[in-house]
Amino acid sequence: MSRTDLIADVFTMIRNAMMVKKENIDVPASSGIKAILEILKKEGYIENLKPIEDKKQGLIRIYLKYIAGKSAIRSIKRVSRPGLRVYAKKEKLPIVLRGRGIALISTSSGLLTNKEAREKGLGGEVIGYIS
Repeated sequence: MSRTDLIADVFTMIRNAMMVKKENIDVPASSGIKAILEILKKEGYIENLKPIEDKKQGLIRIYLKYIAGKSAIRSIKRVSRPGLRVYAKKEKLPIVLRGRGIALISTSSGLLTNKEAREKGLGGEVIGYIS
């Protein structure tokens, strides 16, 4: 199966695992996916992540976080996709759930949350929303 949008596939894997209350899931490894997962860990949406070696590109095991039986991630949505790229200027960065969620922004300084990008005065491609 050829994957054209690995980020959307990983978001779907996380969404599906949360619905069935899995403890952990394995997703294909890439530098972009690892950067996204590091931000999710730092922001408190997932417990931990661990790289797993295999004979191919490798895997990342994500340990999902649940609070009082409910997932820490209420929604995870891909915004910019291969068929329709979405960009935001530094003045018009998105605000997710009135500041309670995060938007992932791909900037010239790497992958940042909308709050970090606003502080640095950077705009970029809106990767997705997490709340």
